[in-house]
Amino acid sequence: MSDFETVVCDVETTMKYVVRGEKSTFHPGERDKSYWPVDERRVTIHDVRPIVDQLSFERNGFVVVDQPTEVTEFTNKDELARYCRQTEGLVKRLTGADKVVSFGPILRTNAPGAHGHNQPAFGAHVDYGARTVADFTRQLLPAEEAERRLKARHMLINVWRPIVMVESAPLAVCDASTVKRQDLFDSEVVGGLGDFSRPSLWGFNLAWNPGHRWYWVPHMQPWEALVFKLFDSDPQATQHTAHSAFDDPNTRPDAAPRQSVEMRTIAYL
Repeated sequence: MSDFETVVCDVETTMKYVVRGEKSTFHPGERDKSYWPVDERRVTIHDVRPIVDQLSFERNGFVVVDQPTEVTEFTNKDELARYCRQTEGLVKRLTGADKVVSFGPILRTNAPGAHGHNQPAFGAHVDYGARTVADFTRQLLPAEEAERRLKARHMLINVWRPIVMVESAPLAVCDASTVKRQDLFDSEVVGGLGDFSRPSLWGFNLAWNPGHRWYWVPHMQPWEALVFKLFDSDPQATQHTAHSAFDDPNTRPDAAPRQSVEMRTIAYL
């Protein structure tokens, strides 16, 4: 897509984990109200580009795809809706799902003055689990269909895309095959997805384990998308792809603010 040469590198940085055994309460719109006891650990975040063709949901819980979009005006309601439909189509192709729905599109930036709802999330987490996936299924689908879909296999999949090349506050994902269920602790998100009045959403934060393996996409481009699985109703399936923004030690002082769009989807097989 471009003659731009990316910088291929692993980086060492500080990752914010949760203290093992602690339940957190996160207020994305009013972050000073949050209770998220932090356990900071030095980790290596590996450049994923050398192995990108080897990734799969079944093995790693995430993939990186070249998937350009002609949508550029993400603050335009109609254009954002068009992007939602495109994203649903992408997830349907990647998973072979019979039906895909989307919810909770969020634009994020670390530009000065950004509202809390739109700031990157620094802290290893898995947005939502079975409880919230079921809640959204019942909100988005007719009652009879919702119950039928919930009895069959379904997955929560996040699609994360830069709007401009990422120069600061990049996203890291933890290979889901290295995330153990005993490393996950309950997280309550109060007033999430840009809505202060929204009922609590339920997911997990990640406690440190030396076996975790982290990845990132250096200088990620707008035609690239990180697609990662947060929940799978099949308990034997690889899932719980933890993720977090992080401080890249090689970020230039004049680096542009990160601008990204993320979409949550539920794929029903």
